Amino acid sequence: MKKTYKLVIVFVFCVFFMNAQNIERQVVASGGNTISDGTITLDFTVGELVTTTISDGTTTLAQGFQQGGIKLGIQVNPIVFLQGALLNPNVGEETLMRDDLRVADYIPRTSPYSDALLVESSVLATTGNNAIIDWIFVELRDATTNTTILASQSALLQRDGDIVAVDGTSDVQFDLAAGSYYVVIKHRNHLGIMSANPIALSDTTEILDFTNSNNQITFGSNAQTVFGMPNDIVAMWTGNVNVDTVIQYSGTTPDTPSILSEILNDLGNFLNFPTFTITGYNIHDVNMDGITQYAGTMPDTPFILQNVLAHPGNFLNFSTYQIIEQLPEN
Repeated sequence: MKKTYKLVIVFVFCVFFMNAQNIERQVVASGGNTISDGTITLDFTVGELVTTTISDGTTTLAQGFQQGGIKLGIQVNPIVFLQGALLNPNVGEETLMRDDLRVADYIPRTSPYSDALLVESSVLATTGNNAIIDWIFVELRDATTNTTILASQSALLQRDGDIVAVDGTSDVQFDLAAGSYYVVIKHRNHLGIMSANPIALSDTTEILDFTNSNNQITFGSNAQTVFGMPNDIVAMWTGNVNVDTVIQYSGTTPDTPSILSEILNDLGNFLNFPTFTITGYNIHDVNMDGITQYAGTMPDTPFILQNVLAHPGNFLNFSTYQIIEQLPEN
């Protein structure tokens, strides 16, 4: 049964100070009122309060002032690792992702995702564990239908795995009512992941750690990888550079030709060398070191091959094996 809530509004004016004069407490009627201290006159009109309710059996209308449903912001602190940025870590920092893109000033101030949020330069100047390694994208999905996206936003990923708001420190907030939601994390060249179950979220921050291989909370089968990662750590698969939902070295939907095409079509590579390197913020930069190369001394393609061969489901070691993103889609 549809419920209709009625709210009666009473304005009480306690004491009004003006020119050392007092106006006594007044209760303003539904039709408004006029009050005066002999010098200042105030007119108030508040309109109609709820007077009646009409219904056609399907739609209910309550006349007068109504207060809509109140939504309290909810907060979440997801923790994830990107495999690409955790490969070949800095010596002595084996459990921290590399922030090569930030150090080289390659991270764009505008998010590469649909909402195009902005980050201040000062945020990208932070060093240490909380240094930013890249933009990331967070979705909240319906607890009953996990393909239904209810809210999403760009955020920033720190070296220690914390996902934070664009100010570089705050938890990620959504303008949704407290409740249970599936939490989804996406990155521009890694396979996206989702929580295995709906997570109860409220205005109290919920820490959601996707990185512990001994306590996996990720939806699907082999949705993340331990290949090349420190002990007990799992990370999002890298190598999805052709913007589909599959990582493949060769076969029907391979990612490596996309890297080769990027290299051969670069305006600086007038001799069409496959060993040519491109520096900067590039989706084809599989290991996130700021350098994109198809073949040569620092190529990105071997990372894709290694992932395909290391996948637990590829027991025959086929280079054509597909690592499929474990996100429910319509």
